Amino acid sequence: MITMNTNDHEKKFRIVRVNLRQIELPLVERFAISSGWIESRAILLLELEDETGAHVWSECVAGDLPNYSPETIDTAWLALREWLLPRILGTEIETPHLVTDLLDKGVTGHHMAKAAIEMGCWGLAAEIAKVSLSQLLGGTRKHVATGISIGLQDSPNILVEKAEAAVAAGYRKIKLKISPGSDIDYVAAVREALGSNQPLSVDANAAYTLDDRDHLAELDAFDLIMIEQPLAAGDLWRHAELQKQLTTPICIDESVVDPASAEDMLAMGAGTIINIKPGRVGGFHNARRIHDIAKQAGHPVWCGGMLESGIGRAYNVALASLPNFDIPGDLSPSKRYWEQDVVTPEWTMNSDGFVSVPLERVGIGVDPDRDRIEDLTTRSDSMTTATNA
Repeated sequence: MITMNTNDHEKKFRIVRVNLRQIELPLVERFAISSGWIESRAILLLELEDETGAHVWSECVAGDLPNYSPETIDTAWLALREWLLPRILGTEIETPHLVTDLLDKGVTGHHMAKAAIEMGCWGLAAEIAKVSLSQLLGGTRKHVATGISIGLQDSPNILVEKAEAAVAAGYRKIKLKISPGSDIDYVAAVREALGSNQPLSVDANAAYTLDDRDHLAELDAFDLIMIEQPLAAGDLWRHAELQKQLTTPICIDESVVDPASAEDMLAMGAGTIINIKPGRVGGFHNARRIHDIAKQAGHPVWCGGMLESGIGRAYNVALASLPNFDIPGDLSPSKRYWEQDVVTPEWTMNSDGFVSVPLERVGIGVDPDRDRIEDLTTRSDSMTTATNA
């Protein structure tokens, strides 16, 4: 279990203002998965400020469309304004551990909206305590191994070129997006080009059904680390049935939304690996519990990405510094996705495929570029304790 001495690090605080901003951040190239593609990422940012003037930025990972999750930026904006922020503003928070219960009471779902607040409270607590976010969470790593997620491509040859470039850049795991019609031949081409020793995985984003079990079993030939979320979100029973037929480990992403579903997944044998995205599971409190559940059961976890800006990346890097994150995460440097990020310094990766955890910096470890965020803003709002009154 991850433990810490809360007397050493955590201090009470009271949030008096939250600024919401939606920005539009262009990608350096189109990113495609089985359910669609994007060329520009709409991102919802929060800026939380306490009564002493301490402040921190956090990020909501919901997208424009409900293709990955039922949540979208619009539903998150509504949930934050109408139900979630009013119960946080002006409330004395003894520890960020308690924020999840406060947000969950009387409000089901909206995990991504809740995570934006909850993780921001962890960031603010680290800022107030003058420690790094990783230290506050109980992180043990100075560097985290980094993998890359390569979107669907028009041909196996193009995919091979991108995979070879990723290996040359130092990425420690190559993940290929797959979908029906863009799977076996594509993976075969990459495996042949990269050789048998290159860590390789695939991600289906729920593109298949159990009727495809024989087809998916063909992936066993490629010695993959995992096949991620092959079947529908929430359908743990069918994943368990599929895992019985595969030698390739199944990794669950969309189907694990909280600690209970993580326990169900492992008990049912629906997979052996969990992709923990803190935004998907409601924030750090639940993410750490899932981490501990998997660790106690002897199963590895890793940290996935949601095309976050450098602000969201800061929270993922801190989480990935926990001890059971043994598989390289989707923690690519800023230049992988953005010509210019919204933080300084931008996130970088060394030639060995590691991102440094900013342990020497207080809070989230990077500084949001307020001028750039202002330039990219498409809508904004602000809530204060006066708004809440």
